[in-house]
Amino acid sequence: MALRYLAAAIQTAFEPPTHRDQIGSRVDRMCHMVEQTIAGYQPFGDVRLLVFPEFAHVVPIHEDVGRLLADLAVEIPNDYIDQYVQLCQAHGCWIQTGTFLERDPQCPDVVFNTSVLVGPKGVESIYRKVNPWIPHEVHASPHDLDPTGDHFPVADTEIGRIGCAICYDWLFPEVTRQLAFNGAEVLCRVSAYMDPWGATPPMDWWTLFNRARAAENRCYVVASNQAATMKQFPPFSWPGASMVVDYDGRILAQAEAGPGERVVVASIDIEALREDRLRRLGHDTLAHHRPEAYSYSQNSGRMGPAQHPISTTSLRDRIKKAKGQS
Repeated sequence: MALRYLAAAIQTAFEPPTHRDQIGSRVDRMCHMVEQTIAGYQPFGDVRLLVFPEFAHVVPIHEDVGRLLADLAVEIPNDYIDQYVQLCQAHGCWIQTGTFLERDPQCPDVVFNTSVLVGPKGVESIYRKVNPWIPHEVHASPHDLDPTGDHFPVADTEIGRIGCAICYDWLFPEVTRQLAFNGAEVLCRVSAYMDPWGATPPMDWWTLFNRARAAENRCYVVASNQAATMKQFPPFSWPGASMVVDYDGRILAQAEAGPGERVVVASIDIEALREDRLRRLGHDTLAHHRPEAYSYSQNSGRMGPAQHPISTTSLRDRIKKAKGQS
């Protein structure tokens, strides 16, 4: 098993496609970026894990579920995933894809925001964003369809146990906590985290939450952020600042904040992480967890499952209901 290796957070800055037919050119570019990264860093070590940002394939340019399904959504697995698998087989690496807008024949009236972990053996896990950025995003959460299901897969791979969460998910500590208790050692953050909540003080939430989730869960974090300009995605701009953080919350590598394609690479040492988890008695927030002490998740003020189809209006109504407003 390759327990010591390099991980790369690769940020993209594509124009938003208007149709799924344009996804292929983006996949070709990302595959080329993978090959360049592996070759370029080969003198320094083996890049085995590569993480891309949210909206790398498509952007939810419509607020209507029907139009997203008609123009942009794709089923998973698909031919693009096959390209990534072939790349992983050729280089012995794992790729956490940028997100797809996913359509599922079993759920014909919803669209999911989905990232896939791909390795040499094929698809390792499929993660659907549990906390869409509401009220803007009209994607469904898997919680909407199966409120009590386990929506946090962890893949047991040759390079460690890998989990994923997408962008806004990281503002909910329960998400990465569940991944950690499901066995995750490396957490991939696939994000389109926009200004002003980026890497620049005083609102540097991007850096804050990446470091906090790493430390509180005793996990490595490989976080890739979208790096497009406001001209590409009005009215938002994304600052990139992709980063790798160790299990004590130390920043191992980080891209400079600003738009544009960038790659940051840092060492992952799964053996050291496992030894530390076994040895540590203090600040062991997993072993010290007292689940019986917390009842807040059962309180009435919470976001219930959606009724479909989802719209920005229905999302605003659900938010008001969760706040106890009429």
